[in-house]
Amino acid sequence: MGSFEFRDIHPRLFIGTCSDRYAGWIGQIYSEGRYSDRITYREKTIGRQSFTEEVLPVESVEEFFTHFPVLEIDFTFYRTLLTEEGMPTQNHHVLEKYKNHLKSTDLVIVKVPQAVFAPRIRKGSEFVENKHYLDADLFIRSFYQPAGDILGENLAGFIFEQAYQRKEDRPSVSDMAGDLDRFFKTLPRDDRYHVEIRTAGLLKDPVLDALDKHGIGLILSHWTWLPSLEEQYSLWKERGGFSNKSLLLRLVTPRNKTYAQTYQAAHPFNRLVEGMLREDMIEDTVEIIRGVVVQGKRIYLLINNRAGGNAPLIAERIAERFQS
Repeated sequence: MGSFEFRDIHPRLFIGTCSDRYAGWIGQIYSEGRYSDRITYREKTIGRQSFTEEVLPVESVEEFFTHFPVLEIDFTFYRTLLTEEGMPTQNHHVLEKYKNHLKSTDLVIVKVPQAVFAPRIRKGSEFVENKHYLDADLFIRSFYQPAGDILGENLAGFIFEQAYQRKEDRPSVSDMAGDLDRFFKTLPRDDRYHVEIRTAGLLKDPVLDALDKHGIGLILSHWTWLPSLEEQYSLWKERGGFSNKSLLLRLVTPRNKTYAQTYQAAHPFNRLVEGMLREDMIEDTVEIIRGVVVQGKRIYLLINNRAGGNAPLIAERIAERFQS
């Protein structure tokens, strides 16, 4: 392929990445020298190692969208768009900057803040109970409405990501189903909602019934402790593909590898890492794409660098296999 062109592969296939603005993609997605005087640097500590991330300016998203049709914006996971007093947060300002560089055909999928969908959140060095867990009013006021106001027709979806819950901390399947039913019942009906449940023990009929009842899409995710994509897709097919008109598929990490392990191996995200990219992940992804588009549904494929080292190169492998 070589040119990293993913916009017109199939009318119902939308390939994108989990986040953008990586300097490691210069020469692939971004032009050499175009942003050299506007790269910013931030330090990040993973485990006991320190890393320097090189971040391109927001305007680089214009070049991103010449290659990809959709982008997952994940910084919204860490902060709402409005404070409880209704004032714009830093994330609100950054999202507005993104909007200024979008064409009408550019699609964005945003991650819902953990303040809304995480049972426990980090406070200092420990995790504490989240008092706003499944707070529908907080979601609508501080995120749903302002996200729609900012992005308008560019807003293609919402990701409700729920972190893995240890056995001693997780609710029963019936309690989880009841909680989700009550939460989504109070939200504006919207077929752009997608839920990622990272606890295999909660991927049971009562929970899935609660999602399907409200037209919520179940995200299939290639992630550390989840079953294989093949198993997740079988579950999705058994249920008739859910009532949602689209499927969201995320390639996040190799199975049985942690965030720290994959970040340390993949940084600075400019190449595929030997032994990291799983061939079965590629094969399962292509099978899922083919199966979903045949049904007439849209499929959004979102790829993280940590799934193999470099998201554009992973996308290239998948596109080539799908078109062969």
